[in-house]
Amino acid sequence: MDIEIVAKALKELGHTTRLAIFKSVVRAGYQGIAVGGLQEKLGIPGSTLSHHISSLSSAGLLSQRREGRTLFCVAEYDKLQAVIGFLQDECCLDEQASDDM
Repeated sequence: MDIEIVAKALKELGHTTRLAIFKSVVRAGYQGIAVGGLQEKLGIPGSTLSHHISSLSSAGLLSQRREGRTLFCVAEYDKLQAVIGFLQDECCLDEQASDDM
């Protein structure tokens, strides 16, 4: 995974409100959570919530789907796993290399 993509995702998750939103969306599972339910759960004004959802979407961390008049946020679990994998991929490689010396 490209370091710029990972950096963007981590930047968006580095904001406390966006992290709370993303954690709630992840907790909701694959069906997602209605934006109205998210707003009620977190007590965030609609315009502020929309702004943060847009930021998380632009980083590829969540997507939205519409069912009738209800808009749902769904976590992009593949993207989340890719970011976590990027951070873990080279775990302890330098330590192993120094043991060979």
